[in-house]
Amino acid sequence: MATAFKFELVTPERVLMSADVEQVLVPGADGDLTVLAGHAPVISTLRPGMIEAKTADGKVTRIYVRGGFCEIAPDSLTILAERASDAEAMSGDALASELKAAEAELAAAGNDDARWLASTAVESLKRLGGKAA
Repeated sequence: MATAFKFELVTPERVLMSADVEQVLVPGADGDLTVLAGHAPVISTLRPGMIEAKTADGKVTRIYVRGGFCEIAPDSLTILAERASDAEAMSGDALASELKAAEAELAAAGNDDARWLASTAVESLKRLGGKAA
């Protein structure tokens, strides 16, 4: 049985990642999903959070996503993200800007769903900032 599968992460601006991977951790709206080769077909919305993609050589790429959805098939994973940034490449200024925007969205949230999404984004960005510091 194959251990690698095709992973593509696409934003409205570009393809951020396209690689063969062995495992991807995805922040699904109902909880984290660990995707491996042979996974059952699933379509899920995403919450703001961290994607971790592991290649066959053990390299892990961390990407912060700000919502979207994913389609899982036995031999592929496609993520269409509203916004995505390479977590390792995010500067302190970019992180602060994202956090400020998420906090503004939280303050302006008009319903429980919007508050939940915004607070999830704030928490994820604060954790990312703590690891980057």
